[in-house]
Amino acid sequence: MGPLPKRKVSKSRRNRRRAHDFLTLPNIVADEDGTYRLAHHVNPTTGQYKGQQVIEVEEE
Repeated sequence: MGPLPKRKVSKSRRNRRRAHDFLTLPNIVADEDGTYRLAHHVNPTTGQYKGQQVIEVEEE
């Protein structure tokens, strides 16, 4: 028989421990040019979101 908890862990304590998993958003690869961008964010290099031009990007 393995180790068991001595006392019950309350729901609030359990949820506070789990709250840190979602602080970082995963990087995903943008299909159109292969650069990285955050999920649910506009691509900063092209200015596109879901295949539509959302913002104008200045060319350097």
